[in-house]
This record gives sequence, structure tokens and C-alpha cells, in this order.
Amino acid sequence: MSRAVEESNRAMLRARDAMDRAYAQPLDVPALARIAHVSEAHFIRTFRATFGETPHRYLQRRRVERAMYLLVQTDRDVTDVCYAVGFGSLGTFSRTFKQIVGESPTEYRRRRAPSVAVPSCFTKAWTRPSSFG
Repeated sequence: MSRAVEESNRAMLRARDAMDRAYAQPLDVPALARIAHVSEAHFIRTFRATFGETPHRYLQRRRVERAMYLLVQTDRDVTDVCYAVGFGSLGTFSRTFKQIVGESPTEYRRRRAPSVAVPSCFTKAWTRPSSFG
């Protein structure tokens, strides 16, 4: 791998790492290109060539992944989750979520809602070998 390719990969990784860290913040191509120390057009082309998707799509996917976690692990309503992960509107969030996941945020939460947990003392009692007869 040439030194130029190596430096380009490092620059793209810096930008991607910034997106991973600050996914909920307003991020735009000019800011990300500055992080990578390249022009905006070069940044978009190189990011896509390196990671297989545009910076915008990568950021949307990261936001949706975080939303998936929040929808299942918290009781925050969908609107709160939408804004917590960095989307500016509920409509955009819902449309993007459905494109990426295949179902709406509400459907996703409903299908993946944790089942009622059985206290461990009951499961241990029922799985222990019986000393009777």
C-alpha cells in the first residue's frame, strides 16, 4: 500500500471516528472534510470508495443503530429517541429508520420488547436436580 493511500485511509478513519463519537451532533460535510484535511468533494468520493457508502448514509446508519438500542433498552418515547440520536425531524427519522431496519421505530420496539423476566431464584429452583425420589 502506498504512503498516499495509507494517509488517505487515516484521514477517512479520523472523519469516521468523529462521526462515531459525535453522531448526535449536527455534522456536515464541510466539517468532516476539515477533519480529514481534504476538500468536500474529495472527502465524499474518498469516503464512499473507502467505506462503501456516503458520509451522510454512514451517519444516518449510526444514528439508527443507536436508536435501535434506545428503543429496546429504555422507555423513552420515539420522539425523544429521534432527537437524542441527532435527527432533526420525526418524519425523517421514521422514514430513515424504516429504510434501514425494514419496520417503523414503533414496530421495532414492539417486536423486540424484552419479555417479562423470570426472577433467577425461580429458574434456579426449576433447573436444579431434584433430591426427591
